[in-house]
Amino acid sequence: MSSLKQLKTQFLEYVEIEKGRALKTVENYDHYLTRFLEFIKNDDPEKINDTVVREFRLWLNRQTLKNLGKPNETLSKKTQNYYLIAVRAFLKYLARQDIKTLSPERIELAKVNERSLDLITGAELSRLLASPNGSDLKDLRDKAILELLFSTGLRVSELCSLTRDIDLHSDELSVRGKGGKVRVVFISDTAKNVLKKYLSERKDMDDALFIKIGKNISKTMSKKEENLGVTKRTIERVVKQLAIKAGISKKVTPHVMRHMFATDLLSNGADLRSVQAMLGHANINTTQIYTHVTDKHLRDIHKKFHNQK
Repeated sequence: MSSLKQLKTQFLEYVEIEKGRALKTVENYDHYLTRFLEFIKNDDPEKINDTVVREFRLWLNRQTLKNLGKPNETLSKKTQNYYLIAVRAFLKYLARQDIKTLSPERIELAKVNERSLDLITGAELSRLLASPNGSDLKDLRDKAILELLFSTGLRVSELCSLTRDIDLHSDELSVRGKGGKVRVVFISDTAKNVLKKYLSERKDMDDALFIKIGKNISKTMSKKEENLGVTKRTIERVVKQLAIKAGISKKVTPHVMRHMFATDLLSNGADLRSVQAMLGHANINTTQIYTHVTDKHLRDIHKKFHNQK
């Protein structure tokens, strides 16, 4: 029989090739499972049982963030669940290989507090979208970034991967999201018009849709090495600076724009399944964090009909 370490390697290859998961996901699984196998100190799948898993959960719950400079903080329940999800996926793989071990259904995830959303108000969103108001290339780029984020709900990594051969005669755009899954998102007329203005001012030949703009970009690299495409950090910095310019005191990130995209759709009557598809969520439970926006409708009904005299 193969050892647990060998089986872990086979599982990671399965996750990468058969399941088509991103390399970052595979690395995360590797990290969580390595910690689990180091903890249980055995190489026999049959010795993974309820007692071993319970002891591992207790160990996780008592770990601190000492390495991150936070010795008094323990791992959050959400982080602990990442380990348990990896172990459960590994056990499912072993079961499919007819290897005797603990049933994955025996592992329950820790209860976590309901996720809260970082949102800005409609007025703040309007100020943010209007904050890049110049006609130079940087302002045109920044405005196009904001409008496209709000129009499509793209993840920042998806936005960075877009190329300039985007078809602006179409309202649709195909993007490759998590796990290599392709989905269709939709571009508003406002976003298309801003993108056209931005692209018409581009003088470079780079394939990236959004490029870095600055005086020192080319100084440290040769023409052959030069890659003008923006990084996630570039986009995060752009959104943060524009939020400050718009007078928004809250922390605003590209993911906040994704939240605003989803809540805007739901508050205007879109159904949850459609929003799930546009966001590229594999599980509708992930999309359900946005359903709080329907509370406004319920409040209006309560105010209108409750205790009328």
